[in-house]
Amino acid sequence: MFIKQFRLSQQEKDRLIRIKSRTGIQNWNVLCRWAFCWSLSQPTIPGGLVPASDSNVEMTWQTFGGDCDEIYEAVLRQRCLRDGLGDSPEVLTKYFRLHLNRGINYFSMPGEKKSKEKFLMEVIERQDHALENED
Repeated sequence: MFIKQFRLSQQEKDRLIRIKSRTGIQNWNVLCRWAFCWSLSQPTIPGGLVPASDSNVEMTWQTFGGDCDEIYEAVLRQRCLRDGLGDSPEVLTKYFRLHLNRGINYFSMPGEKKSKEKFLMEVIERQDHALENED
């Protein structure tokens, strides 16, 4: 396990609140998983600075990943290696936070209201597209 727990930024928390109200999904960890997976499906490496940890929303890696925490870590590790970043604990922590932040930012953008179904379908469609491109 490369990270024991993490805290969201206030901006991420505020955006997740908006996503919760749009989708009806009430669990932070579920929304974070979907945002993380959506970002991993993007072909580019997320940029920017690691978001501040200045909100009161904190979760453990086990809470984030649930029964699949080892799978999420393996997928992140593979993505970092594929991107040429390495897989040290520092790199994994940094890029986990950057992927999570990019996904949260994307799903909180104004525009068409995303229902639970549309939210999930977008994640699945991006993943299917990414898998097709690997063949």
